[in-house]
Amino acid sequence: MTDESPRRRRPTQADVARLAAVSQPLVSYVLSGDPNAPVAPETRARVMAAIAELGYVPSHAARSLRSQRALAIGAIIPDITNPFYPAFARGIQNVAESEGYDLIAYNSDGLLDRERKFMQSALAGRVDGVILSPFQITMDELADVAEMNIPVVALTSRRPAAGRAPVDTVHVDSVGAARQAVEHLVARGHRRIGMIAGEAGTPPREDRVLGYLQAIEACGLQADEMLVRGADFNEDGGYRAAHELLRLSPRPTAIFAANDLMAMGAMAALHESGLQVPNDVAIVGFDDIPAARLLAPPLTTVAQYPDRLGERTAELLLDRLRGDGPPGSRVVVMPAELMVRDSA
Repeated sequence: MTDESPRRRRPTQADVARLAAVSQPLVSYVLSGDPNAPVAPETRARVMAAIAELGYVPSHAARSLRSQRALAIGAIIPDITNPFYPAFARGIQNVAESEGYDLIAYNSDGLLDRERKFMQSALAGRVDGVILSPFQITMDELADVAEMNIPVVALTSRRPAAGRAPVDTVHVDSVGAARQAVEHLVARGHRRIGMIAGEAGTPPREDRVLGYLQAIEACGLQADEMLVRGADFNEDGGYRAAHELLRLSPRPTAIFAANDLMAMGAMAALHESGLQVPNDVAIVGFDDIPAARLLAPPLTTVAQYPDRLGERTAELLLDRLRGDGPPGSRVVVMPAELMVRDSA
């Protein structure tokens, strides 16, 4: 005879936090077993009482003391389907494995709730440190995690506020690289240059739009907000945005896309519209993914060497895990290179 009564739901850290009237990260901190954690004794007692009342049983990782390493690094990336990010993750893994660490990769789809969820996994002790390419989460939130002795390295040009826990950052000079790409188009005789800029509020869009606008101004051209189109960072986003640009009168004679996937979508839209690249409309992308050189025509694009970026972020994180990092945040700017091919 089987018991068909409904099973009682297993209590979670969120339940403990709710009952104890504290934040979930604080519950994770109490569970870490660190006697030096900055948690008031009465707060710690309240959390432990809630754990006992609910019968909460932490995971194996959460039961581990923070002095016992998980020997794993977490990497939070916004889009695993974008070829840039697997290469970035491979660079992290190359360095991590050489130091005896595993890599656990999380795909956030660029969504804030997922970025926060995966940071909670770090707080629960599943990884010793975090590398991420933040799309929505703020630098202050990353500093909150770093203040709990979990090192964080971000692939971004943003920086934490002064006085916060160190969050090291690695990035290419996207502003300068975007400016170089647009100046290349101007040097080829283009005066009406559209941009497919990516998703609003994201660091890649902000930096690359700024570089685009700097080039337009420096070259004495007239800025036109209608020439800058937001889009998802994928082929479909580039395809849709290119069709929007082609409906303008006069239409642009060149398009700068904030990544290669959008550039590929734009090339498809141009082909569908009976236009030739680069004779009718020139195209420049950003990233230099492996497919860029295989397109017809091969794509002119900014190479930012994601494997090297991954290796450098991992090196900074391992410095922090060894206790070798400086007290303040480090900012590392990596080189980018314009790869001139037949599309522009």
